[in-house]
Formats: sequence, C-alpha cells, structure tokens
Amino acid sequence: MPHLAAVGPSDGLVRAGEERLAGEESARGAVRSERRKEILRQRREELGLSQEDLASRLRISVRAYGNWERGLVKEWTDRKLLALAEALEMSERQCFWLFRVMVDRDPPPTWRAAEDNRLPQDPAQRDYLCDYAALMEAVPYPSFLVDHRWDVALTNSAFDRLFQSVRPHPTALPDDNFLRFVLFHPDAAAVLEDHEPAWCVPLLAQFATALGAAPDDEGLRSIRQEVARDPFMEAAYRYGVPHWLSAHGERAAEQDGAVRTVRHPDPGRGVVRCRMVAESSRMLEGMGLTRITLVLSAPQGLPTGPVRGTTGFPQQQGARLRAVPSPVD
Repeated sequence: MPHLAAVGPSDGLVRAGEERLAGEESARGAVRSERRKEILRQRREELGLSQEDLASRLRISVRAYGNWERGLVKEWTDRKLLALAEALEMSERQCFWLFRVMVDRDPPPTWRAAEDNRLPQDPAQRDYLCDYAALMEAVPYPSFLVDHRWDVALTNSAFDRLFQSVRPHPTALPDDNFLRFVLFHPDAAAVLEDHEPAWCVPLLAQFATALGAAPDDEGLRSIRQEVARDPFMEAAYRYGVPHWLSAHGERAAEQDGAVRTVRHPDPGRGVVRCRMVAESSRMLEGMGLTRITLVLSAPQGLPTGPVRGTTGFPQQQGARLRAVPSPVD
C-alpha cells in the first residue's frame, strides 16, 4: 500500500522487509557455506588425499580437520587459511580464490605458493626440468608438461598468455590440471573453440583409457567422481564417448597430431587453427611427463611470411642435414 514519505512505512511493512532481507541473506549464506565445503573436498580429492592425510599435513586431529571441511569453524583466521593453502598445495591464484570464498578478502601480500612441490626430488631431474623450462620458453607456441593425471608441471609464457583471461578456480585452473580445466572450468569454452565436441569428448576418451590402465590411481578416481557428479559430463562419459569413438576410431582420441581451434589471446586474431603436438624424451618419460605444444596457425609475435633476417632470429634457408654440405652456387 502507498504511504506518505514523511510518515514512512508501517511497522508491519518494515518487519516484512527485514524478514525478506534476512531470508535472502540466509540463502546466500547457505550457498556460500556449501561452496566452502566443496572447495576443500574437491582439492583434497584432486590430490588423492584422505582426511587423515590432510590432518597429518596440518598437524591437527582428524576430527578437527573433519570439522574444517564441514564448515564447523568459529573463525577462519589467516593462519588457518594459509596452512590449508600449503597443505593443499595451492598456487597463488588458488590461494586468492580460497581467501575470497572463505573470508571475502585477499591473502596476505607476503604469501607465496610453494612451487617446489611440483618438482621431483631427484637433483638431476630437477636440474633437467630447469633447463627444459628455458627450452620451452624459447618456443613461441603455448607449451606445457603434464603427467598421466593431466597435472601440469611446467608452462611457458605463451601458454600463460593464451589462458590469461581465465578466472580463478579452486580445482580447475589450466596450469594446475589441464583435464579438469577443459571439463569443469566455466571459462574453458571462451578459449577452446568447439569446446564440447572438439575438446571435452576426446579428453574424456583419453581419460577413460588412463583410468582403465590405472584404476586405483587416486587422482584419476577423484576426477571420475567429479565427472559422476556432473550430469552432463557423466552422460558424455558413458554414452557420448563410446558413440564418438565408434564414429571416428580409437586414434581420433590421441593427443599428438589432433587439429582443433582456439581463441587467440590477441583479439585481432580471433579463432585460429591449433595442432596439438605431444612428445617426450628419455628423461621426461622417466618422470612420467609428456610435453604438449599447441601449434597455432602462426607463431605468436612472429611474422606469418618467410623469415627475411629482420626479426632478430638467424636467417634460415630451409632444413637440411648438417652432415651434408650445402650445394655450391
């Protein structure tokens, strides 16, 4: 009912408004609470850890950690959240997301992720990867190293530029786990063109093969559980993948040589052709790693025509065997 502004609404209307706002706030709080629980559980399962494992890392009782994961915490202090970020091996972006969801503020500026968690313990392997990172950085195409779970060990700057617009996510960042990014990140379709048929289904087929080869792998089982919780992905996994394989053949699911499309980080380039090149070496195989390079339709930052000696790179006359002398003019 209308009322005079000078008089104001009736007490009943005020109470009704307060109750409505309280109900909306309660609903938002319930959604936020569920999101908090989901972040901790998903990240723990992604790492293949039990609640007992995480409690041991945090040096608290299993019951105490169980309360944390159920949201039964009186106050999320910086100390608790930073301890969680370390125990859950979170990157800086994941830690930022954790703080934002839990307490709606940024983490302390002095915190840095422990990147050494991704490096092998063997000194020779660590040294090799450091040099291999320099090699990858010299490549103008997006390139990254993944293991059998699609956990990402190394990326180059071109890879980071390709996915620079992707928003933080607790478990599905492209430089943390590429499979989870493709399947579960809401921004994946904004970068990967023809996202569902060209990216999701082939990767689900590869995932099914990997899970069949290692059914007890905790990381792969965690991904399978997350697929099962998503009705669309579960239908694609159970029915879409077999149909797709019968239509295209088993080799269509292979990474090496697959041609797909991506949205170039330069808005002026738009959608470009992308060939996936998967390769390894004896040292990488020993670490269970494969290098995947996304060869775009032209090198990022380089001219599309023939090299004429003006780009700062050595001029080349075409590939040849060094053991065979060049023809004399």
